[in-house]
Amino acid sequence: MATTIPATEIPDNKSLKTALKLEVLDVEGKKVSFGSIVEGQKTIVVFIRTLFHSPLMYVEALAEVPAPALQTAGAKLVVIGCGEWNPIQSYGETTGFPASQIYADPTRALYRALGMNIEKLEGTPKGEQRKSYLTKSMFVNAVQSVWRGPLKNPSLIGKQGNISQLGGDFVFGPDLEVKDLLKVAGVEVVAS
Repeated sequence: MATTIPATEIPDNKSLKTALKLEVLDVEGKKVSFGSIVEGQKTIVVFIRTLFHSPLMYVEALAEVPAPALQTAGAKLVVIGCGEWNPIQSYGETTGFPASQIYADPTRALYRALGMNIEKLEGTPKGEQRKSYLTKSMFVNAVQSVWRGPLKNPSLIGKQGNISQLGGDFVFGPDLEVKDLLKVAGVEVVAS
């Protein structure tokens, strides 16, 4: 029987109030309160593992979200990594995601406040056998990640964040209704 990483609960009001007061670092290393990032409009916040390797392709896909689609939805898209702020500019250039919308949480205090307390390196759940093959695309992705991250910017090695820190996705905003969240998740709700 396969096991999965247990889902954490949606943060309660106390946790959210704490999170909104916490600070992250912007592309210039300046402290910015998380609350100021998400206040006033619908904000999709994607917390990633590191500001180098594995989430590169995911963030590249986020960079392709058309700005007009976000504007029509009255939303903005933000990425937060658990490393230092120094790699942000390079990470933005590498992924095509605007560096001005990438932040760093080197202490991981924001991750913890929002319930992202899971750290996991192993890729195979306990009780399952690890598949011992490497496809060509997996190999190419791994090589590209190393080339575009640590090898391209060796001075940033060690500043990318803890690779075992799992991330998460949140939508914050005023007047956000449950039906809107379900729609984002692809769940259609028929009025009764």
